[in-house]
Amino acid sequence: MHSSSTKKLGSEQMDIVGPTLKSQRSKMVKSTEDGEKKNLIKRLKDVEISVPIAYGNIAFWLGKKASEYQSHKWTVYVRSPTNEDLGVVIKRAVFQLHSSFNNPTRVLDSPPFELSESGWGEFEIAITLYFHSDVCDKLLNLYHHLKLYPEDESGPMSIKKPVVVESYDEIVFSEPSEVFFARVQNHPAVIVPRLPAGFSLPPPAPLEDVNEKKRYDTKDNPLNQWFKNFSEADELLQLAAARQQVQAHIAKLRRQISVIDGQHQQLKLTSDQ
Repeated sequence: MHSSSTKKLGSEQMDIVGPTLKSQRSKMVKSTEDGEKKNLIKRLKDVEISVPIAYGNIAFWLGKKASEYQSHKWTVYVRSPTNEDLGVVIKRAVFQLHSSFNNPTRVLDSPPFELSESGWGEFEIAITLYFHSDVCDKLLNLYHHLKLYPEDESGPMSIKKPVVVESYDEIVFSEPSEVFFARVQNHPAVIVPRLPAGFSLPPPAPLEDVNEKKRYDTKDNPLNQWFKNFSEADELLQLAAARQQVQAHIAKLRRQISVIDGQHQQLKLTSDQ
């Protein structure tokens, strides 16, 4: 199970620049400080940088080890759909768990932006993303409903196959700074447009708040095998399958209507006799 949407972080016909989701354009509040900062930063007009993300959870049933209050082990996360390192854009992720957990506010200052817990109940998790200083000084809020049980709750649960629920989205930065653009223009986790020929950018500058030793290798994540595939080809296959199901349902309804029409005609002929 997964859903697709897009979120956008941008000026939204306002004078400030910030991150938004394409699926839900955030309204940003203008402040004097924002205006002063904007005047000092060279920005690229009519340019947008997109950062695809997937966020959700993976839940494993504990089987014989399950107890009344510890039935599942689960992990909630924000990741790149292609498993690239989002640390190039995201500085910090804060996960707000249910108040029944010890230390329900969990702060992650480096990737992977994920946390694991165990429990028995499903609830909404608020995820707040903070970005590096050259990206944006605004934060972005995501919301994910923790899912522990399969859609078909009447079926048997498996300790081998987890429940995976993910949403796809894109964080869009409108009018990015030249420094940000130059730093990420060749990074595989980021989608950047082509600039006009002859346009010169400043040389890429390293992040001041990133420790090279903390650089995250996404290939090491043991959950990789369970992540959903959000490639365009995968989406097209899903659309084709859905279209076939709709066409099959339409054909079935037409056959039913034809049978009903036939019965109606037969009854009419019988009554005329």
